[in-house]
Amino acid sequence: MAETQVLMERLEKAVIRLESLFSDSHRSIGMECGAVNGVNGGVAPYVEAFDRLLNGSVAEFLRNSKILEGDVKIHAEMVRAAFQAQRAFLLLVSQYQEPQESEMAVLLKPISDKIQEIQTFRERNRGSKMFNHLSAVSESIPALGWITVSPKPGPYVKEMNDAATFYTNRVLKDYKNSDLRHVDWVKSYLNIWTELQAYIKEHHTTGLTWSKTGPTASTASVLSTLTSGQCLPPPPPPPLPPGPPPVFDTESGKDEATTSRSALFAQLNQGEAITKGLRHVSDDQKTHKNPNLRAQGPSVRSPTKSHTPSPTSPKNSPQQIHSPLLELEGKKWRVEYQEDKNDLVITDTELKQVAYIFKCNKSTLQMKGKINSITIDNCRKFGLVFDNVVGIVEVINSRDIQIQVMGKVPTISINKTEGCHIYLSEDSLDCEIVSAKSSEMNILIPLNGDYKEFPVPEQFKTAWDGSKLVTEPAEIVG
Repeated sequence: MAETQVLMERLEKAVIRLESLFSDSHRSIGMECGAVNGVNGGVAPYVEAFDRLLNGSVAEFLRNSKILEGDVKIHAEMVRAAFQAQRAFLLLVSQYQEPQESEMAVLLKPISDKIQEIQTFRERNRGSKMFNHLSAVSESIPALGWITVSPKPGPYVKEMNDAATFYTNRVLKDYKNSDLRHVDWVKSYLNIWTELQAYIKEHHTTGLTWSKTGPTASTASVLSTLTSGQCLPPPPPPPLPPGPPPVFDTESGKDEATTSRSALFAQLNQGEAITKGLRHVSDDQKTHKNPNLRAQGPSVRSPTKSHTPSPTSPKNSPQQIHSPLLELEGKKWRVEYQEDKNDLVITDTELKQVAYIFKCNKSTLQMKGKINSITIDNCRKFGLVFDNVVGIVEVINSRDIQIQVMGKVPTISINKTEGCHIYLSEDSLDCEIVSAKSSEMNILIPLNGDYKEFPVPEQFKTAWDGSKLVTEPAEIVG
């Protein structure tokens, strides 16, 4: 495990070094990389096309983000790094043959790490004034995973673009009449995914196609190429042996680490001979041929598989514990990380205030007075009772939610939620319910001193009536 970890660290450092080589303009890329495939300064056509996307829509997004400054600017720099990591991967694809599945996961790790960094930044800045901007990026950046989608990666990017639109519409609603800089930011960001879809349609309609020449991509071969200080020219056939281990600053344990790495690379370079070290497993040691082993259950360990827990095992990565929060921050009530609290009450409300409820489980909140809007996000088994809302009540990414309206509310929106019961009052019967990608939704209407339950349709049928599409519920609502 230790040798593998060292190898992973070397690969990550090498990829970071590669990213820096391609962070300049398209012209400097050509100058640094030298001859590729026998053409001086040339790269694969689809890599050149990706460079045009970087220097076009991505660069414009960066400029608009710098104008807004703050969290948006920091987030945009992370996006730039993620696109650089993808550019490096595309260059790799253009010069190496497709690797084994196990090697592929390692080669994709730099991109997945960048995506995770972007999403973590959003989670850590939920109190940001530009939270909708951060959410638009965080919810759609997984679109960079199109490189693993086959045979139609384009629609996957379109789906992620739709996820961004949910939040960019909020940005437009807040700023379209007050600050056009945010409108420009929205246009430039959505344009990235529009152009990426066009790029995929032209160059990778059915998915990535690896080079048919050159050696097979692997951790060892790519690492050897990167640490040589050059870009990624096609390695000569046959592949060169890996270079000497890097020098570490810490002198203690130096000889032992060098020996371990050398032994590891020696094993990797055996090729087909590496299987000669595996011992034969007789029939009496095979679970499917020995009933006695099956009876013993999980206590039987594979003779060839290590059972040492990995560094990323859930047992070794305890879930981060957050402190519960209920406070007024400017004009926003923040109710976060409440667990098993059924006596939460907010009484001092004003019309200009909004409430944001995040990751509250098995709890109930009562809001008195009149407030502008309420958002419930990532909550489980949560109950909300409120008097009056002049704007909208939104439920997002939640499960088992109960809402009771005591006064009036014009609109309730339910998105990506499983299980939502809404109790309307006599004064709120004109409320509009808007739902998307949700299930088990029920509206309870007061009738004769009691409530009658009406399910919200989840299935629809659409037909052409000769001039337009007509959609109606496909299930009977009683």
